[in-house]
Amino acid sequence: MGQFWNYLQSYLLHISKYFMPLYLWIFTGLSFFALTNAGWRRIKTICDVQLVLMFLTHFSGAAVICLKTGKPVYLLLYAFQEILIFALVVLTNMIYPDGDRLLINNMCMMLSVGAVILMRLDLNRAVKQFFIVVVSAACCLLIPYLIDSLKRLPDLKWLYAVIGVSALAIVFFLGSVVHGARITFTVYGITFQPSELVKILFVFYLSSAFYIYSGFREVAETSMVAGSLIVLLVLSRDLGSALIFFVVFLAVVFYATGRWPYLVAGAGVAVLASAGAYRYFSHVRMRIEAWRDPWSMIDDAGYQITQSLFAISGGGLFGTGLMNGNPSSIPYVEQDFIFSAIAEEMGIIFAVGLIALAFATFLDYMVISGVAADRFDRIICFGLGVTYIFQVFLTVGGGTKFIPMTGLTFPLLSYGGTSVLTTLVLFYVAEGVSARAYAWTGEEY
Repeated sequence: MGQFWNYLQSYLLHISKYFMPLYLWIFTGLSFFALTNAGWRRIKTICDVQLVLMFLTHFSGAAVICLKTGKPVYLLLYAFQEILIFALVVLTNMIYPDGDRLLINNMCMMLSVGAVILMRLDLNRAVKQFFIVVVSAACCLLIPYLIDSLKRLPDLKWLYAVIGVSALAIVFFLGSVVHGARITFTVYGITFQPSELVKILFVFYLSSAFYIYSGFREVAETSMVAGSLIVLLVLSRDLGSALIFFVVFLAVVFYATGRWPYLVAGAGVAVLASAGAYRYFSHVRMRIEAWRDPWSMIDDAGYQITQSLFAISGGGLFGTGLMNGNPSSIPYVEQDFIFSAIAEEMGIIFAVGLIALAFATFLDYMVISGVAADRFDRIICFGLGVTYIFQVFLTVGGGTKFIPMTGLTFPLLSYGGTSVLTTLVLFYVAEGVSARAYAWTGEEY
């Protein structure tokens, strides 16, 4: 009997390497198909099939970890995670039947994969992340209702700006330094990263500013506010967030005005700012040098990126298998380099599938933006979609040496309280816009 169990365990561990990428890619393919006209007519069936694939992916990963460790606590945590994700899908669809089911499915698939990889990397952090998601989801379920009920959101332009600038200014003067950047603030033992939440406020500010007019006055006004936020982030050494703010600002200005000169001028400013940052900030120079030739700095600034590249290349197409790699060799792997850990143990095919799923999610944001009830909602969904996909690009690009490291987390996959809360807010704001759009048009989703 013991030998049979060993054979069965070995067999299950082996086939999971191939079935998990298959489940993910079918799920992702259905997400892309659902965005077409033919897929839209079959959306309910597609979303139901996706739920099965999501369950199989989560179950396969958790089963491997439970079999490898032999500890019941992993099985218990998996059960609670499954209940949470199932409840999140059911409650969202029940409370907001006009919402975008596809968007919530994509979000929950990312949460499932994040739950698996965090269980593998650090059980204590996986448990903390579970409770963070529970509290965040409970709060976020109210957001679509608030989006529909609060009619004066477009009129609160200066409130968004003042809160955003004030929050970043408080962090700059009173915040704590984490990994060389002053990015967090602690109140009664609870640590926040205000720049994460300000990203959403910034999109609301831009949507309000361009709600009715989109002339030079609005561009100049928003440029001053955006410049203030970006300068505070740069002085706090939160360069990744500063880059997101700049790109989102540039994208929204172009979307709202449709004028290429603003885009070209913004690109010119970006080049000058990058040159200035390289010249006057030593930590920027260090990151650039580590990106250009990490091997010459492998014992210092290049250590993280070289370990990340070793992990990705060592995993191959289908990975080493969960619990068979060495992701702990990468510093802060649960936060900045979660993508590398996934590529090592789940394989490059699985990791690329996550990128494809993130892009499908971005396209869904654009679809919601296209059918939104008014200009305010359209700009919000566009800005949030750009925020999401650009952060994914920075995280994956930094971990693969495509671009210099920015120290950002992969939304919904990486460990981090404020990051998870912000990303869930980002999804549920879009869900609220979607519910209002389809209720307004009378179409059935």
